Amino acid sequence: MQGTYDFGLIGLGVMGRNFILNVADNGYKAFGYDLDHSQVAALKAEGHPDQVDATSDIVTFTKSLRTPRKIMLLVPAGKIVDQVIESLLPHLDKDDIIIDGGNSFFTDTDRREENLKEKGIHFFGSGVSGGAKGARRGPSIMPGGNKEAYQHVKPIFEAVSAKYKSEPCVAYLGPKSAGNYVKMVHNGIEYSLMQLTSEIYDLMKKSVGLSNAELHGVYSTWNSGRLQSFLVEITAEIFTQKDTLTSGDLVDMILDKAKQKGTGKWTSQNAMDLGIPVPTIDMAVSMREISALKEERVLADQLYSRPQPIDISKEEMIAQAEQALYFSFIISYVQGLNQLEVASREYGYELDMAVIAKIWRAGCIIRAELLADIADAYTAKPDLANLLLSPAFVGKVQGTMPAVRGLVAYAVQSGIPVPGLASALSYFDAYTSSNLPLNLIQAQRDHFGSHTYERIDREGIFHTEWGSQ
Repeated sequence: MQGTYDFGLIGLGVMGRNFILNVADNGYKAFGYDLDHSQVAALKAEGHPDQVDATSDIVTFTKSLRTPRKIMLLVPAGKIVDQVIESLLPHLDKDDIIIDGGNSFFTDTDRREENLKEKGIHFFGSGVSGGAKGARRGPSIMPGGNKEAYQHVKPIFEAVSAKYKSEPCVAYLGPKSAGNYVKMVHNGIEYSLMQLTSEIYDLMKKSVGLSNAELHGVYSTWNSGRLQSFLVEITAEIFTQKDTLTSGDLVDMILDKAKQKGTGKWTSQNAMDLGIPVPTIDMAVSMREISALKEERVLADQLYSRPQPIDISKEEMIAQAEQALYFSFIISYVQGLNQLEVASREYGYELDMAVIAKIWRAGCIIRAELLADIADAYTAKPDLANLLLSPAFVGKVQGTMPAVRGLVAYAVQSGIPVPGLASALSYFDAYTSSNLPLNLIQAQRDHFGSHTYERIDREGIFHTEWGSQ
């Protein structure tokens, strides 16, 4: 029977297949489309025939959906999204809705929305976080765009999303590309948290020789406390995975070259465009690029000596590491949320930081218990310029400082790289300094380029002919 399905999805890879099955599990009839016949067959085999069907024929797909059609794309970002939209257009009616659930760059979403608006078709971007498992069990969803169009998919998204204490981890975020932008910054924070987690692991392994079994115990314990989060949880699990090709642990057999899909880089690039400091996110991106230089790193390691790690007890290292990871997690959220705050004003997104923190509390890769406190801080003061200015966070941060400073100093003296942690500390020290040495930079700029400067004792713009008295 045609025209009886509530929701359509294009792109039936693992992520798309899991998402559409989630939709069906929540009582909505869903219809999938993919040019790959094996993907279509896989969905049909896994889904209940009364709730899910699929095809490789675009006409059958579009005719099977109720109007206004609600069609979600879960395909790779870039030209493929435009190609899919073009293939759909001849078969759509006015007021049909296309939802881009991929990691599209936010300016592409703005362009597509404007183009489709002229044709009477609604389009909006909706970030989806949680990976394949999240898509199946309940992701965090970040929609933005036409608010009236979103109302048609709101019941479906709220049903399939993750729940935090019964609250759905989805909310309309704002107009235009607000959803894709929030997902982009989410991914930048994700890069940062992953880098910091790996640095702390490296410190504990190289300094006091913690075994993988001990590391599993440490991260498991942390996941039961204030560091409770998805990334700490899976890190604990990783240390228990045996390698099927050798007799060792899998983590020790994985090459230390990290890849990236670009969203972290986009966050850094756009932060620079906006004039927003996100050094810990920047460093996380840079470290993936440094990791790619494996052959050069091996050669350099042979050319330069490195100090032996300073003696420290396991107990002291673990205690300091917990505090440092907690501090640097906070700083990662501080930087990402600050970027969202500024971008909201620049691009007219009308973002609510408390709402964003709430929909990140479950389902997504950066979910953490800490986000409940962040949501409370922004609820108490919606116009908070920076999370570090929240009275609720002063104590949380201040209590970690001796351990953070001690651990960064230990790492430097021991030759163990902690660029993410060090950048987090430097950001904090700079942000909380009422005086910085940038007066000298302004003097230098005026000296060589007549760029002028301001004074501390009077209003106005000044220039000096340096060298003359």
